[in-house]
Amino acid sequence: MNAHVVSLQLHEIKCAPIRAVDEVEGTVGGGLVGDSHEARPTRGVLVVDRTSLEAHGLVAGDLREQITIDGLGDVTGLPAGTRLRIGGITLRVNGPCEPCTHIGDMLEVGDRESFRQSLIGRRGALCTVAAADGPARLGDRVEVLEPVPA
Repeated sequence: MNAHVVSLQLHEIKCAPIRAVDEVEGTVGGGLVGDSHEARPTRGVLVVDRTSLEAHGLVAGDLREQITIDGLGDVTGLPAGTRLRIGGITLRVNGPCEPCTHIGDMLEVGDRESFRQSLIGRRGALCTVAAADGPARLGDRVEVLEPVPA
C-alpha cells in the first residue's frame, strides 16, 4: 500500500469555511489542535480517501474532513479499533461517518437526500487521536496498523 496525505483541513469555527494547512498536531483523546472538534473523543478527526471525493465531483475538504488521503479507498470500511499512523500522529478508528443531509446543504446540492444516500459507505472514518509524537504533514505516508485489543 502506498497511501499518503493529500490535504489537511481545520474547522476553526463550526459551520464556517475550513482552512487548508500544511501540517497538524494531535490532541490525545480528541482531535487536531485548533480544530472545532479538538475536544470531541469520538468524532475528533474525519479521514476521507480522495476516491470518495472524486466519485462525487468534490474536492478535498468538501466532506468536512480534516485529513484527505489517497491510496486507501476503503477507509470508511476499516474496523473500529484499527490504528492509522499518519506522520507523528496515530489515530484510532471509531467507525464510519454516517452521511447527513446537512453536508448537502453546505454544498448546495439539489437533492440532499439522494446525495446523502450516495455517500453511504463512502463518507470516511471517524477517528480519535491515540498518540501524538509529532505533526502530520502533507505527503506523509498513511500506515494501517493492526487493531489493538480493548
